[in-house]
Amino acid sequence: MAQSKSLGYFIEDLWTKGFRLTDKDIHFIYLGKHYTNSEDWLVILALKVTLQFQFRFVGSFFLGVLEYLSENQPSSRKEVWQLLEQKGISKYNFNGHRLNSNITKS
Repeated sequence: MAQSKSLGYFIEDLWTKGFRLTDKDIHFIYLGKHYTNSEDWLVILALKVTLQFQFRFVGSFFLGVLEYLSENQPSSRKEVWQLLEQKGISKYNFNGHRLNSNITKS
């Protein structure tokens, strides 16, 4: 899948919109990217899901989402959401409450 923007630009966009990740958070995001050998677009989606459903950056949730997606090798955003829906996370039923996710490893 072609990237619309790099991870660095996405993080910078978050900053300009008032969402400030700490240096520790940013290092963890890049660690996850390298650990899973994921492309920027997949890391960005995992980060978006984390922020949308946790309302802040939660490293374990982010890494769980990224590992799950990376293991299943989706090739499109549609496939990403299909995979997430299998774990009970849907972009269509988000109602502002935190979800108990089955994504993080037990």
